[in-house]
Amino acid sequence: MKACGRVHKYGDNVDTDVIIPARYLNSSDPKELAKSCMQDIDPEFVTRVKVGDIMVANKNFGCGSSREHAPIAIKASGISCVIAETFARIFYRNAINIGLPIIECPEAAMDIEAEDEVEIDFDSGMIFNKTKNRSYQGQAFPEFMQRIIKAEGLMNYINQK
Repeated sequence: MKACGRVHKYGDNVDTDVIIPARYLNSSDPKELAKSCMQDIDPEFVTRVKVGDIMVANKNFGCGSSREHAPIAIKASGISCVIAETFARIFYRNAINIGLPIIECPEAAMDIEAEDEVEIDFDSGMIFNKTKNRSYQGQAFPEFMQRIIKAEGLMNYINQK
């Protein structure tokens, strides 16, 4: 599996209340949640994001409340993968459970900038910054996690078995 897209870059401690503000949680429809994704930290995100784009952040991405709405909003907005130096553990689990690929790679998170064009090989964990002609070794997904992501989430994966 691979992903390729333009980068939307964020800093440290991007919490779930910023990813999808609580005032927009009156719906569980992914398309509705996507319309408000990153609203409080990057109001133009929803107009700039394209299907396949990649989100990059620094430390502790997805901290805060444990709502699944945050990775659902990111995925439904068109983001194909989130790269961060580190993720909050509950966000990490929620992302995999809903089929949103995420990769921890401190070197990539620090070096990649907004608007860079990035390609990710999920099988090897390699991240290629096409803009800067650099590569980084991220964590490869174990095979079972790749199957969950290919199935678009844990529930779909279980239902397919």
